[in-house]
Amino acid sequence: MKVLLTGAAGQVGCEIAKLRDGAFDVHAFDRASLDVANPAVVAQRLDTVAPALVVNCAAYTAVDRAEDEPEAARRANAEAPGVLGAACNARGIGIVHLSTDYVFDGAKPGAYLEQDAARPLGVYGATKLAGEEALRTATPRHVILRVSWVFGRLGRSFVDTILRLAQERRELTVVDDQVGAPSPATAIAAAVRTIAFAVAREDAWGTYHFSSTPPLSWCAFARTIVAAAAETGLLDSPPPAIRAIGSEEWPAKAPRPRNSLLDASRLQATFGIAPVPWRGALRDYLEALARRP
Repeated sequence: MKVLLTGAAGQVGCEIAKLRDGAFDVHAFDRASLDVANPAVVAQRLDTVAPALVVNCAAYTAVDRAEDEPEAARRANAEAPGVLGAACNARGIGIVHLSTDYVFDGAKPGAYLEQDAARPLGVYGATKLAGEEALRTATPRHVILRVSWVFGRLGRSFVDTILRLAQERRELTVVDDQVGAPSPATAIAAAVRTIAFAVAREDAWGTYHFSSTPPLSWCAFARTIVAAAAETGLLDSPPPAIRAIGSEEWPAKAPRPRNSLLDASRLQATFGIAPVPWRGALRDYLEALARRP
């Protein structure tokens, strides 16, 4: 299967590109090599590569900065999926598109289902939701995969931030009233590969939720990261204390959903992709960091 991948420089995109093999022929493009919001550029790339499927990982993901740069977020997150979808539809090409738990407001007491009402709290979530809607309008041959709390190997995730701060401070304060499930970029990439082959065989288009296990708060996740980093020798000094705080004490520009849990039952029933245990992936990542010179 020939796949055109956008957003190849991102956490998930770079992991999907690594899965390239004889059966999964990935043609990877980053932001510099493919402007996903430019119809002419998108059309040219599609005609040159002639893929069987497009995987769109391109996005504006700076949640707080999006409040100050709404047009940049809108172009990447809201306009581009529609541009890609229309170009794919005109050529009979399917598309897998990554979205986010931030389309929800986090007020639901349990895990979110795909059909639950979307009520984003900030610009990032609103533009991602607009992108979903634009893609659905542009083509019926789409899979929208919502993911949450992604961590990967590029030094840009919550894991990397906690590791850096743990080297600099004796105490960290982390919110304890926002609950979710950390999603390894490697596991999301593997799920996308499975989906790609499945939709090529049967009609399984639609919206799905990806999840991992077990769920926990940001504070509990930070404590797990620091403890595991100490065990793998990544910290030069004793790990810092981590103090739990409420969301109102954290000076974030964009509000975050208190509940980011996604119900992945539909994904498992359709594609056989069960919620993944994230602790092993975290350990693998930390051990890889420890082995670096």
